[in-house]
Order: sequence, then structure tokens, then C-alpha cells
Amino acid sequence: MNRYEQYMYSYPHKTAYRPLEGVSLDAYAGFLAGRQCSLYLHIPFCQAKCGYCNLFSVAGQPASSVDAYLDAVERQSRQYAAVLDASAPVFSELVIGGGTPLYLTQAQMERMFDMVFRFFRFTERPEIIVETAPNQTTVEKLRLLRQTGVTRVSMGIQSFHNAELSALGRQHTADRAREAWELLRSFDFPCVNVDFIYGIPGQSRESLLASLREALIYGPDEIFLYPLYVKPGTGLEHAGTVPNAEAAFALYDAGSGFLRERGMRQDSMRRFVRGQNARRYAECGFGASLALGCGGRSYLGNLHFCSPYAVSGAVCLQRLAAFEHTEDYTAVSHGFLLSEDEMKRRYVMRHLLIRPGLDPARYAAHYGGNVMADFPLLQSWEEAGYLCRQGNYLTLTEDGLALSDCLGPKLISPQVREAMAAWEENCG
Repeated sequence: MNRYEQYMYSYPHKTAYRPLEGVSLDAYAGFLAGRQCSLYLHIPFCQAKCGYCNLFSVAGQPASSVDAYLDAVERQSRQYAAVLDASAPVFSELVIGGGTPLYLTQAQMERMFDMVFRFFRFTERPEIIVETAPNQTTVEKLRLLRQTGVTRVSMGIQSFHNAELSALGRQHTADRAREAWELLRSFDFPCVNVDFIYGIPGQSRESLLASLREALIYGPDEIFLYPLYVKPGTGLEHAGTVPNAEAAFALYDAGSGFLRERGMRQDSMRRFVRGQNARRYAECGFGASLALGCGGRSYLGNLHFCSPYAVSGAVCLQRLAAFEHTEDYTAVSHGFLLSEDEMKRRYVMRHLLIRPGLDPARYAAHYGGNVMADFPLLQSWEEAGYLCRQGNYLTLTEDGLALSDCLGPKLISPQVREAMAAWEENCG
């Protein structure tokens, strides 16, 4: 059994996206009306590309390149705002990810926020979520985030051991991570999340637990504990790094147990929440999300779209140049139109892999069917002890959560699996 087949953070994965013709934003803008909507802005710039990173990002770009990108995002925002005027969406959430958003200078960050709030409308107190990295976390930039009303800051630490950071290709040191976290905590953001990785070459049970033990001293609201994946096109793949799945699972078992024993609530294979923090993921599959920038994904009904996916720096730069020279940003040229079967698969995956789980009655209300009949695989999971019934929900057991990256991929359709495999064979 391959416990680490695929991280199902979205479905279908954007490696399954293909060219689209005759699709435009205005035909789907209605999905943003009268709903809980999210606006996502992708900042594809980093200090350096980490060895495991398969995200759309470019490293070491000068300020002039960032300015040119923001110029393009401003043109895109203006065109989007004109199309969305009739549906008048009001966004309840703004997510700024990357890359490393705080790679921008303070002046560029100010421009970024001004642009977003000038072209789009938000609820009175929207959730504003921003990602950062230790080397880019400064007093001035955190002050700007606080003044802007940011409610959640997520920082990738990955380890408090320099040898492990070096193995991952991270640019910060353990001491710099400590300084950045102390600084971040001093600004009293409503929610602070930190990321750690297990399965790093040379990592031991003792070193992982030492990192997590130190993490808890700072009182994080959330910890995400990620397994190390070595995906096609990444630095670690080029270096010939081969993860040891059994060793990684032993580390997961130790790390997740350690966090639960210390009062962290486990909501998914990766997410651990301090105390009784009530933040839960909303019902998945029906909310709408609009993305700005190159590399961000939009979800509007059964239409998912983004710029063509890439991993290597050279191809990402080509995609970035194409984005910056786009004339009509409202024309949707690359994405995936989900059939009803694919929508069902997305709904089941997105709910089962995150607690409290999947409500069969809600599924029936949406799709008019019995989820156990539509997906007989779930019955076998229940019989194997991976799935149980808790109140109104079908919920993964502790053993089931640990197998999320094995169970979730079993719900991928043959069409999507074939498209993903084809991309990996020719990945850029």
C-alpha cells in the first residue's frame, strides 16, 4: 500500500486542466452572486525555489519584475471588475498566497492591497489570509498586515534543525525562524499557523518531535504537518531524492500523536488546531472562488480555470511573460469543465478528508442520490475501519485520516487520472 500517493487538496488537480475554447468569465460570473465568495491573489515570487516545491513560482526576481506583474494584475482586476459589476459580488475572504507574498517590498505590498480593495467589494470584516516565510517577515511588513486587517498569517518553518532545512533547500536558518515567529506573535494576529515537514532525509523521530515541542512553546493557533513529496520537475527529484514511505509514516504516527496528546485537535491528516478554535472549513464544492494573477485557480460552479501549470523556473517565467502580455483576461483559455460525476467526486473528497466529514443527507439534497450507493468504495472503507458514522457524518477514523493520501486518490476518475499522468510524463 502506497500511503503517500497524492495530496488531494483540490480536485481535479490542475495537471488535469486542458485548453478551453469559447469560455469567458461573464458566462460564469453569476456564481459569485449571493454566495460566500473568496478572492485569491497569487504572488509567484520567492527568494529561492525550495527543493520540494512544485508550486507555480519564480525565484530571485528584481523589483522591476514584481512591478511589471502588479501592472498586469491591475489590468486583470479592472477587466474582472467590469464583468462582475452586474452580479455585484461581495467577497467574504481574501487569500494571498504564492510564492512568498512578503517577498514584495513594503511599497509593493501597499499597492497590492490598495488595488484589491479598489476594484473589489468585501464584507465589513472579511477573513484576510496571508502566507509568509521567515526571511521575509519584518516589523514593517507585519505592521502593514495588521493595519490592513489581516486575520490569519501562515509561515512555513518546516524544521528547527539546520541540517534538515538545508536538505529541503530552505533559505532560512532555525534561528531566523525563531526570530520571525517571535516577531509574528508580538503582533497578536487572530490566527497564526506554522507549517512543518516530516520525511526529510536525515530526519529522526527525535528531531521531528523536538521541532514540534519547540513549536508549541510559541502557542500557534494551528500547525500543518506535511509529508515530504518529491514531485516531477522539483529540485529534489532532479537530485534523485527518493522518499521512504514507511519511515515517513512512522514519523507521522509519532508527530500526530504528540500533537493530539498536547491538546491539538486533528481536523485532517495535516491540520492540527489549538484548543477549541472554532474555525472550520465551510461546505466544499459550492462556494465560489475567483483568482487574480498567474498561477491562481478560480472555481465557478463546474468551471475550474487557471493559467497553464508549470514547476520549473524557466517554464514558469514563460507563463509569467504570457500572462503579463495578455489582452483579454476575461477569456478563459485553460481549465476543466466538471461533469456531474466529477462534481460528486469533488464533493465527497473535499468533505471526507476534512473533519467533521461528509453528511449523507446534504449529499442527497445536492445530488438526489445515496452516497454509499454512488460510491460503493466507501462501504469497503467502513468495513476496513477507515470510516465510521458519528452523528450525521461519515467520518474518517484515526487510521483513515492517516491514509488520506492513499484513500482520496482512489476517488479520482479514470479521465482525470489519465490527464494527470500525461502531464507528469511531459511536465515543465
